[in-house]
Amino acid sequence: MKKRYRIKKSSEIDAIFKEKNVKGDSYFAVYHKTDEQAEHFRFALSIGRKYGNAVARNLAKRRLRMIIQELHTTILKNKLFVVVVKPTVSELSFEDMRTKLTVLLKKTKLTENAHE
Repeated sequence: MKKRYRIKKSSEIDAIFKEKNVKGDSYFAVYHKTDEQAEHFRFALSIGRKYGNAVARNLAKRRLRMIIQELHTTILKNKLFVVVVKPTVSELSFEDMRTKLTVLLKKTKLTENAHE
C-alpha cells in the first residue's frame, strides 16, 4: 500500500476520533469520516501495547495493510478511517482477520458493495 493512502498526522487522526462515527466488534473498531475533497481514501492503524511485543504488533499491522490493499478497489474514495486493533486479534489467522475486517468495513459503509 502506497504511503499516500496513510494518515500520519495526529491532528487528522484526532479529528476522525472526534467525529465519533464508529462501528466495531470484539476484534476491531473502525472510526470513519467523509472528506469531500479527497482524491482517494486514507487510513491509519492503531494498535496498543497490550497486543503483545513489537514483533507481534508489526505482524498484525503488515497483515492489515495487505488486507486493505486487496480491498482498495472497493473502498470509497472520499473516506478517511482509523482501524483500532484490539488484543483479541492475536487469536485470528490471516483469513479470519480478512473476513472480520471485510465484514466490518461493509457495516460501516466504507466499501462500494455495502449499498446492496
